[in-house]
Amino acid sequence: MPLQNRVDPFGAIHAVPERGLFTGNRGIIHDPETKTLLKKRWALPAWIICVCQFRNVRREPMGRNRAGGKPGWTELFFLDEVTALAAGHRPCFFCRRERAKDFVKRFGDAFNIAEPRAPMVDKRLHKERLASGGRPPVVALDDLARLPEGAMVADGGKAFALHGGKVLRWSFAGYGPPADFGQLQGNTLSLLTPATTLAVLRHGFQPVWHSSAEA
Repeated sequence: MPLQNRVDPFGAIHAVPERGLFTGNRGIIHDPETKTLLKKRWALPAWIICVCQFRNVRREPMGRNRAGGKPGWTELFFLDEVTALAAGHRPCFFCRRERAKDFVKRFGDAFNIAEPRAPMVDKRLHKERLASGGRPPVVALDDLARLPEGAMVADGGKAFALHGGKVLRWSFAGYGPPADFGQLQGNTLSLLTPATTLAVLRHGFQPVWHSSAEA
């Protein structure tokens, strides 16, 4: 039975078979005895995106991965980086150092900060991400063309990613075929990707997409 550790673009955590391209964490939020989530959905304001394989380290998901048999960080999984960014995560400085440095540098460029640091990013994101209490702003259909590549919006409980001037319906298994913005005509849309991350995307950060986005 799948563990409850797959994250959707809204930041909610589900139990589904599909794993995705990336892992990541929000601190320790599981019980290693039952391998189930605790009531809390984060332990730290730093929500990160990690690679699934790093230096031949093997982990037991939702297990005891620290010295002394203590539980380590809770492994969460994302379809791709676009999904993780929409959920309010950012690249990890340990296993994805160059990507993290690029993200933080572009954050500094976006907000005119001479010496940007990751905690500055985390503080802003923690106020914006849906899963930690942020409120998604409503976005008009005409505004979609002005959003950066890789932004995600919601039509009710359905999530869509902007790619190549089209919208792609998101699922845990991948993206659906591209559709014109007009498909969402008349619907109330909300912006999933946090404002801070949108600014970073506008300043040239290019997220990793699942292969289905190019199909």
